[in-house]
Amino acid sequence: MVITAGLPRKPGMSREDLLSANAEIVKTATEESLKHSPEAIFIILTNPLDTMAYLAMKVGDLPPHRVVGQAGILDSARMRAFVAMELGISVENIHCYVMGGHGDSMVPLTRHSNVAGVPLNEILPPDRLEAIVDRTRKGGGEIVSLLKQGSAYYAPAAAINQMVEAILKNKHLVVPAAAYMQGEYGLEGIFFGVPTQLGRTGVEKVLEYRLDESEKAALQQSAQAVKESISELQKLVDF
Repeated sequence: MVITAGLPRKPGMSREDLLSANAEIVKTATEESLKHSPEAIFIILTNPLDTMAYLAMKVGDLPPHRVVGQAGILDSARMRAFVAMELGISVENIHCYVMGGHGDSMVPLTRHSNVAGVPLNEILPPDRLEAIVDRTRKGGGEIVSLLKQGSAYYAPAAAINQMVEAILKNKHLVVPAAAYMQGEYGLEGIFFGVPTQLGRTGVEKVLEYRLDESEKAALQQSAQAVKESISELQKLVDF
């Protein structure tokens, strides 16, 4: 079950600005979907993504492995595209990994990302790499400002297709996605963008990268933003 229902972002809006309006939409969509498909696996696209995935799990009383959010797979694709444009190299040779909450506090892992095996921080000067990181974090807002009406459509659709196929075909595919944290990376009780293995049962496992201190600090900052969003949600919705 793919939930895309919700109000789109408009110019000047953050993903968090959508919290109140979209909470009721996702709540209703989850409850009604389960009436007709009680064993469904849910892929959440509605913003604020991590918080809406948490809401779906709670209102549906679902085990965590049956809910996943489409986040890092889209953000990582955008980062790959920006690197490809910067270097004039095929996007097929570029591997980028973005973790954290699906918002401006997301954490592009430049040390783990590479071009044909060469780490990004070895192939790009620091100022250009930082510009790509910043554009990745703000990529959704950039598209909203260009479209004027509505949010991004095509890239999220392509990312959702990849996730749905991984589950239906039991691919055991690892993608950056929002999974429920149960101690991984020292986090618990939130949905968060991490390397996630997808198969027939939904989320099969979360992979853990070895992070340096600056990466750990950035992830903790991103996690705090997600926790604050969930706290706001809990004021709006009774689980």
